[in-house]
Amino acid sequence: MAAFDRLLFVTFVVFLTVSFNEVLASDPDMLQDICVADLTGKPKVNGFICKENATAYDFFTTVLGTPGATNNKQGSAVTAANVMQIPGLNTLGVSLARIDYAPDGLNPPHTHPRATEIVFVLEGELDVGFITTANVFISTTIKKGEVFVFPRGLVHFQKNNGKVPAAVIAAFNSQLPGTQSIAVTLFTSTPPVPDNVLAKAFQISIEEVKKIESNLAPKK
Repeated sequence: MAAFDRLLFVTFVVFLTVSFNEVLASDPDMLQDICVADLTGKPKVNGFICKENATAYDFFTTVLGTPGATNNKQGSAVTAANVMQIPGLNTLGVSLARIDYAPDGLNPPHTHPRATEIVFVLEGELDVGFITTANVFISTTIKKGEVFVFPRGLVHFQKNNGKVPAAVIAAFNSQLPGTQSIAVTLFTSTPPVPDNVLAKAFQISIEEVKKIESNLAPKK
């Protein structure tokens, strides 16, 4: 009987561990039917406070129906449909985005600290990949109608490898997944990361650091 009790205890601990990890894999569970975000509210408690009166408009947007402008250095544009555009997503733990790519366009290496991402190709063909914490590069090519997943928090990218525009719809298990573009985060932060830190990290000169910073600086 003692051995059986120990087995039950171990099984229970494993169950709690798995369940706890699953809860941490997305936004916290909601405690009411809806909690439409009051985007003007001052208090912020891991999200937004709830509006008193909700309307259909709080759960609606048209932003993903229009391609983003890709006439920029990277040749890509991300159009978000998260809680900032759809207040009704507050506490629901999901959001979408549309990503458009010019020919040879790149959505540069970045991470989403709060969400796993899954993309569905609307048009075109893309080279995609992510890097694990063991520094393993996992990549493939996806085309119209196909799907690829980028695990939460891992560095990843998408690149249009064709001669025509491409587009995807991306889904996230967070109302506000957050995005950290690796190059922009490191070279254009406010206040800036010290040049000598970047030079040593990338094994380049201070002059090369300053050149990268200049190239990545937003246009004035």
